Amino acid sequence: MEICAIASGSSGNCFYVGNKEGGLLVDAGISSSQIVNGLNIIGKTPEDIKGILITHEHTDHIKGVDVFSRNFNVPIFATKKTANSCFLTSNLKLIKFIHNNEIFDISGMEIFTFTKSHKAVDPVSFTIKNKKKVSIITDAGYSCDNILDQISNSDFICLESNHDEKMLENGKYPYFLKKWIKSNTGHLSNKQAAISVLEYAKPKLKNIILSHLSENNNHPKVALNTFNSLLKERRDINNILEHFKKKDKENPIDRKKKYFFVPIKEIKEKDWDLSISKYREIEYEEVEYEKPNVIKKKIIQLEEDILKGLKNLEV
Repeated sequence: MEICAIASGSSGNCFYVGNKEGGLLVDAGISSSQIVNGLNIIGKTPEDIKGILITHEHTDHIKGVDVFSRNFNVPIFATKKTANSCFLTSNLKLIKFIHNNEIFDISGMEIFTFTKSHKAVDPVSFTIKNKKKVSIITDAGYSCDNILDQISNSDFICLESNHDEKMLENGKYPYFLKKWIKSNTGHLSNKQAAISVLEYAKPKLKNIILSHLSENNNHPKVALNTFNSLLKERRDINNILEHFKKKDKENPIDRKKKYFFVPIKEIKEKDWDLSISKYREIEYEEVEYEKPNVIKKKIIQLEEDILKGLKNLEV
């Protein structure tokens, strides 16, 4: 299986999970063009996408679903309550209703839908199985039994690590918003997420993507430090920490390569445009073409050869 967080955060969420038969998007909270660009970066095309799984109705999870689904004729999978609470697409034939605690199959991948606690009409998360199990868990106020079960049984998780508790408390958000974020229908903090992994993850868990980090109340290094400080007690999953450390040391900055790092400041300046063409340096090679009269002679000769071949077929 392949997995990629195309976008994750308050500005928009979109995850790719796929196998040899095709891929799925979990949420489409960025524009359709950004989704296409994100897929191109990982060597995928919109035609590879066999379905879009919607977790809930908030804009940062459905922003691009209508345009993408209609442009590429991709079905949308959402609970009936979620679909009725928002605008998903003008082509209602593309909407497929799913249910909580349901298992269904797309392109050889087994998808399990489970409920969670969040301020939405019918919020769900997904575990996708194709030999290995991948769970996408964001937008949850606390780690309910369903979430803990999936952490315990997954090989790979994208887990919400939304905010640092002190940064939120001392931040600029109004009191009512801070209260909601910290509530059981809000978002998981770094500490809550790390403790859930500490207490419930099994040695089979090999990778974690910390997801839905707040731009104002968190920072990747702060989130990672919280996980490091807590997970060091779990020697059986310390390889995860080593993986994080190695990734942190990587610094592919050569913009002529297939992939490279771009400073977040630069991405913000380009209005979060994820088009790789905006950042890649293209090397041009000088090519010498034959003179027009030479090309013309070759075309005429080719045409004559084709006509002779057709005459031979008629005989």
